Amino acid sequence: MPVNFDLNDLYAFRALVEYGNFRLAAESICLSQSALSRRIEKLESALGTRLFDRTTRRVTLTLFGQNFAERSEQLLASVEAVLADVNQVSQERTGLVTVATVPSAAYYFMPDVIRRFQARYPRVRIKLIDSSVGNVLEAVSSGQADFGICFARNLHPSLEFIPLVEDVYVAACRHDHPLARKAALRWQDYFQQDYIALDKVSGNRTLLDQALGHLTPARASICETRHVTTLLGMVEAGIGIAAVPAMSLPSAGHSVLTHLPLIDPVVTRSVGLIRQRGRIQSYMAAELEKLITEQHPAA
Repeated sequence: MPVNFDLNDLYAFRALVEYGNFRLAAESICLSQSALSRRIEKLESALGTRLFDRTTRRVTLTLFGQNFAERSEQLLASVEAVLADVNQVSQERTGLVTVATVPSAAYYFMPDVIRRFQARYPRVRIKLIDSSVGNVLEAVSSGQADFGICFARNLHPSLEFIPLVEDVYVAACRHDHPLARKAALRWQDYFQQDYIALDKVSGNRTLLDQALGHLTPARASICETRHVTTLLGMVEAGIGIAAVPAMSLPSAGHSVLTHLPLIDPVVTRSVGLIRQRGRIQSYMAAELEKLITEQHPAA
């Protein structure tokens, strides 16, 4: 026999049994009286019999309704016990999830995600491999990491990419730098400044070289570094300006650093999840992935 009612209908029935009044019962489960009435009618229709005798003052159970009330209460108690057990199991899960990520993505994506994940699964540890894009891809390909977060760059066919954020390159500078008052900066003008660059090992450097191959810099960089975080430290120290992914910047209101758009052309990178095709993720890794994609759904 098909079941043509659901748990919400049973909760509506239980509330009406408890209060014996449509208004009070509806208020107790945050429904309108008409919605509660529809749920009771749906339940009675599914069962093929009346559950209540209704008068102007009181709603009472029929004989069948009394029998059904006992059975439905047992059913709801069983369901609630199962849900409590599932929640307890979730709280008691242990394990390790390893995520390989470029540092800028770790800074942008992970703090709030990890906080939420730990609140849900306090006994599961997270290990971050924050490294270059090449090392991220290698960690995912080799199985050292459950999944990775980086920008798409010459991916091997064995890897799949799930876009999350379209990140744009901007010029980072100090608040007291003359450029800080400009609305935007052309790349050709950028290369006339004292600027700090990433070295050729950096995936960001490779991407920028490809996007800006048509430009001839007016001068060479005054310094090169491998990591964006080091580069930003030099900008903060007043050594020069730097082109960086926007997601690598500190939050708004930083006491020293600010940024302005880089244009002609606008250069972007697509940042997302990277994982092995066909790999079955552990439950915990899948849950962490889910939190990341929920927080930053692809446009």
